[in-house]
Amino acid sequence: MELTRRQTLLTAAGAAVAAVLPLRGYAAVEESVATFTGGVEPGSGGITLTAPEIAENGNTVPVEVSAPGAVAIAVFALGNPVPPVATFNFGPLAASQSASTRIRLAGTQEVVAVAKMADGSFVADRKEVKVTIGGCGG
Repeated sequence: MELTRRQTLLTAAGAAVAAVLPLRGYAAVEESVATFTGGVEPGSGGITLTAPEIAENGNTVPVEVSAPGAVAIAVFALGNPVPPVATFNFGPLAASQSASTRIRLAGTQEVVAVAKMADGSFVADRKEVKVTIGGCGG
């Protein structure tokens, strides 16, 4: 099989686009986290993210977050087309600063939870979730 000049150029253009896409997705995640934190780098500790190590179905992955003393918690799925998944806000009369939900994951990826604490600091926790059946069109 002989490749024409046009086929070679299309293949090269496709490879270039494929090489750039992951960087663009990572930039969207960093931008989403920076928007939530106001540009502050989150620390560690003070937040617990509970997610299964292996999810049989990416359409309904149970996730639980807990951060005593938090005023807000945001959850991000780093491999999804739209990384921000949920934001939970807690008022001064909240009995506990924890929440649970089910999220959709496009495939095996990292899930990140970032909490804004009452003193204005930010903390984060992350878990790798292996998905056997894709959820976002996978």
